[in-house]
Amino acid sequence: MDRRDFIKTTSAAAALGARMNTSAGATAPAQPDLIKVENTRPGADFQLTRMMPDDSKSHRTSKIEGYCSRQSVSAGEKLDIFVSTKPAARFGLEIFRMGYYGGAGSRLMTTLGPFEGKEQMVPEMGDQRLRECQWQASTTLTIPADWPSGVYLGRLSTQPNREQGTENPEPYWQSYIIFIVKDDRPADILFQCSDNTWQAYNQWPVKESLYTDPRAAHAPGVSVSFDRPYGKYVQILENPLSMGSGEFLLWEYPLCYWLEKEGYDVTYCSNVDNLDPANLTRAKTMISIGHDEYWDLRQYQNVKQAIANGLSVLWLSANDVYMVTPFTSNAQGAPNRRLTRETCYGEFREEEKEAYAKVLGPFENPGPDERDIIGARTVVPFNGGGDWTCAKPDHWLFEGTGMKKGDSIPGLVGWEFHGDPDTAREGLEVVAEGHVWAGGTRLGKYAATLFEGPKKNIVFNATTIFWSQGLSDPPGHMIPWSHYSRPHGPDERVQRITKNAIKRAIQ
Repeated sequence: MDRRDFIKTTSAAAALGARMNTSAGATAPAQPDLIKVENTRPGADFQLTRMMPDDSKSHRTSKIEGYCSRQSVSAGEKLDIFVSTKPAARFGLEIFRMGYYGGAGSRLMTTLGPFEGKEQMVPEMGDQRLRECQWQASTTLTIPADWPSGVYLGRLSTQPNREQGTENPEPYWQSYIIFIVKDDRPADILFQCSDNTWQAYNQWPVKESLYTDPRAAHAPGVSVSFDRPYGKYVQILENPLSMGSGEFLLWEYPLCYWLEKEGYDVTYCSNVDNLDPANLTRAKTMISIGHDEYWDLRQYQNVKQAIANGLSVLWLSANDVYMVTPFTSNAQGAPNRRLTRETCYGEFREEEKEAYAKVLGPFENPGPDERDIIGARTVVPFNGGGDWTCAKPDHWLFEGTGMKKGDSIPGLVGWEFHGDPDTAREGLEVVAEGHVWAGGTRLGKYAATLFEGPKKNIVFNATTIFWSQGLSDPPGHMIPWSHYSRPHGPDERVQRITKNAIKRAIQ
């Protein structure tokens, strides 16, 4: 055995031993350099090349599409992968871990197949407008012990019977599946993906999301299932090459790419993983990123308690913790595979009820005020676009940015935001504030806030879904545009503010 084989063998044994110790109840090793080492590995191109929607108005591709049996999975656990091809076709699956990897943006972890694909049934609509697939698994993957926590994209590709170079070659077609590999090791940063909200807006197969009830866009008593493919991104831009990836490539990916480029000690989880309080207590700070609208009440309670216990939270996101959506089991009894919109967080003001009477509710028995864990809340109008304007240039948050009072970062606020800061909270500071214009003309006001927890931990509310657009512009990413406003992409000030917030949060 040469030195390279020895190191490889002993590293694998150490990883397996650590996993076994953890499963026996021991504390997992911290591994603070895990992500730095991981990103020294060769990168790969994960992007789709060929994808055909069913038609010009469709949000799905029946050529090849799939989903996974769980939102998140640990090393050593099994993940069922369900795939449908129409017409029946052989297919392969490449699985990528998303990160920096020298700028490539991902690492190819494994290639699976070929498999014999077949068309699988689109389920009928059930109670609460639920569409829930009961497909046969195409393959089962046991997550290897050496796969680090992260967001994983699977690239599905049909394999034509007649290859290129033949007289009459056939086209191939692609789409994604997506899942999260989680772990239980202590880490500086817990990166929580907003996959509840990905699923809430998912319109597979034919405009079947939490927003398509004929009563109202935000009607209560409507459900969605994670047991179905993700269609393409459906909201504020046209990105067919997002097919099957939820909303990750638009919102979470720029932060993932930037954090791993900078070498931060980060571990990843799904919304559902924060039903377990221990998932939060192992980290110094949790980051919510992008569009984090839909929360089970248990998530809220656990995060509130974790803040009281010293966890910092960075809300690099907006429209957060807006709708109470409890998890329930699917038809087979698998836990936490359905979401149901039940009510809202916090009481709506009368002017909000009047302005959005055709959109919101009516909601009874609202949940707790989201400002308790954020510092501000979603307000009406809850969408629009504007510039992110410094209000407290002498605050430590702005150290090294060169920003003066009134200086703005163009287009960084949108397409949804927070306002109405909790000024009754002792020590809460409004660090940025200004105006947005819904529909380009209807005036609204946002507020970015920061307050300290009881153990010198911090809660920073950046107040915009667009925040990650100022951090990086990785491969395959598209800068959004909404309400006639757009962010400008990576900005050194956004990067420095984020570094300042992280430094204080993990100290």
